[in-house]
Amino acid sequence: MAAYRYLIVGGGMTADAAAHGIRELDRDGTIGLVSAESDPPYNRPPLTKGLWKGEALESIWRKTGDAAIDLHLGRRVTTLDLPSRTVVDDRGDQHSYEKLLLATGAVPRRLPFGGDSVIYYRGLADYRRVRQVVDRGGTVVVIGGGFIGSEIAAGLAMNGCKVTMLFPEDGIGARIFPADLAKFLVGYYRDQGVAAKPGEQVAEIKGAGTGAVVSTKSGLTFNADAVIAGVGVIPDTDIAKVAGLAVEDGIIVDEHLRTSMPDVYAAGDVARFMSPQLGRRMRVEHEDNALTMGRAAGRAMAGDTAAYEHLPFFYSDLFDLGYEAVGETDSRLEMVADWKTPFREGVVYYLGGGRVRGVLLWGIFGKVDAARALIAAGGALDAASVKGRIQA
Repeated sequence: MAAYRYLIVGGGMTADAAAHGIRELDRDGTIGLVSAESDPPYNRPPLTKGLWKGEALESIWRKTGDAAIDLHLGRRVTTLDLPSRTVVDDRGDQHSYEKLLLATGAVPRRLPFGGDSVIYYRGLADYRRVRQVVDRGGTVVVIGGGFIGSEIAAGLAMNGCKVTMLFPEDGIGARIFPADLAKFLVGYYRDQGVAAKPGEQVAEIKGAGTGAVVSTKSGLTFNADAVIAGVGVIPDTDIAKVAGLAVEDGIIVDEHLRTSMPDVYAAGDVARFMSPQLGRRMRVEHEDNALTMGRAAGRAMAGDTAAYEHLPFFYSDLFDLGYEAVGETDSRLEMVADWKTPFREGVVYYLGGGRVRGVLLWGIFGKVDAARALIAAGGALDAASVKGRIQA
């Protein structure tokens, strides 16, 4: 049995940030990391962004080994035994801990058909598989018009790949963006060479040789060398739930990122935390949260008593368009668009309960802190009074 002062379950950016957070306060305590991935921790955003713009693959590595940590790669934890402070991996090896961090992330939602013909684009292995298809001039069908679907479709098209994009909504990013912006993006993607097909729901995917045939409920059929599905993710809470930790769309943590059991912490995509700015629990699946919460969790495990009060932001690049966003960006909220140049540069405010709950900075950068301050301030604001609060 390997014994550690700190044990991290998970191998993503959160896990790496936690290891470095521990080292900021404890230079000598032993750290072990158990990850289902065969690769050491790496930056995930380049998988849909930078690597398709020419960045070198070597640039993604986070150099976790610099934190003097034992990496147990290609191993999935199957059992968490809280009374004995032990985890067991799928090889039967046991790892004991004094402090445990669950950074298990999230797993892709899967379609009820398609099997191995579908790539649920999440990790480096998926990038490598798709890169092979693109490099040999293959065609790709992307299912989903959300965050992953919109980014990977843009990245592939920028590399000369023939891309068809299928999604049931009327526009790209319809669950986040105002309807007119989402519909604008459909035309914009078509102008960039993507065959964007709104209102199409996939009914069947069948393997065909080395590729697949995708059929929609409306009767359309597409042949593809690769099918990528970006239809959302689910927090990976299985071992936490079986062990008896409090779980509700993620592992519940307090302001110090502690779970419902002593000396067990959770962070990143899997953690559901309280946002003092919004007055509600939330779970965030983006880079800023992974890095800031991971570091905070590592420091908390090593004795830091500071509360986690960070309101994470996220960002995206869509061809030559880009945005940053913070807070609740849900198209079911009241949205107020303040465009400097329609669909190119402006601010979208998300209102609920008479206050700003989220901000989308479209084509505007360096204003995230201003958006955070506006959300944290609360106060009564409506559609008439919110415009101009953040200057483009």
